[in-house]
Amino acid sequence: MKLNKTVLALAISAVILSGCSEDEQDASLTDGTQNTASGINDASTSGLNNGSGLSGSEMNASGMYPNAGIGPEFSDPNNPLSKSTIYFMLDSSQVQDDFVPVIAAHAQYLVAHPDQRVVMEGHGDERGSREYNIALGEQRAKSIVSMMRVQGVTDGQLQVVSYGEEKPASLGHDEASWELNRRVEIVYQGK
Repeated sequence: MKLNKTVLALAISAVILSGCSEDEQDASLTDGTQNTASGINDASTSGLNNGSGLSGSEMNASGMYPNAGIGPEFSDPNNPLSKSTIYFMLDSSQVQDDFVPVIAAHAQYLVAHPDQRVVMEGHGDERGSREYNIALGEQRAKSIVSMMRVQGVTDGQLQVVSYGEEKPASLGHDEASWELNRRVEIVYQGK
């Protein structure tokens, strides 16, 4: 009898938790902010959270705040170091001009802090095969690594990981969601 009550409680919980409509799930990011495309094609992230709270660039695909606790410059929205997500065009690993200053700021920080390590987490949208998206995520991460190496960051400070389509920033199946998922996240590993 006790087992039946447990099963019933679990079933009721599942029904309650799945009560959100599909439209509501598609319109929200995994961090609870609204899914808007503004801020994607420039290095600003203010459009991702409608100007309040944490932005999508501060939270990585695992829901963690990758650069929290590094220094005040990482939490200053006027500092390019506060931006840790670089977005890409469809089927491209070429860094857009708008993100070059953000990458340069991270490179300068890494050169000045040789004990710091970063992981470039490459991502793709859901279109294309799993293998293609893993390869594209890796190419995207490597393009940022190449830019940082030219600016003096050492190989020992840089690591590349590709998640392909496995860790989307947005769960929607439309262009606005795909824009958010075509990205590289710069994740600091600490000292």
